[in-house]
Amino acid sequence: MQRLATFVKEKRKNADLTQSEFAERAGVALTVVRKIEQGDLRLNLEKVNQVLKMFGHELAPVSQRDLTDEQP
Repeated sequence: MQRLATFVKEKRKNADLTQSEFAERAGVALTVVRKIEQGDLRLNLEKVNQVLKMFGHELAPVSQRDLTDEQP
């Protein structure tokens, strides 16, 4: 979840948006953005995809091996 949290936080900051502004534009509650950025494990996947859609992304299964290959 930390990768997701870092991704969303960096993208939001690059867009120069506060959490509140971003939540409004994404059409989700502020608590959703906060939970994602804090790495909360109890997330509604539909809401996460709604947030990721703002950056042209969506959640998808990734092989554990693919994740290991990315690590230095």
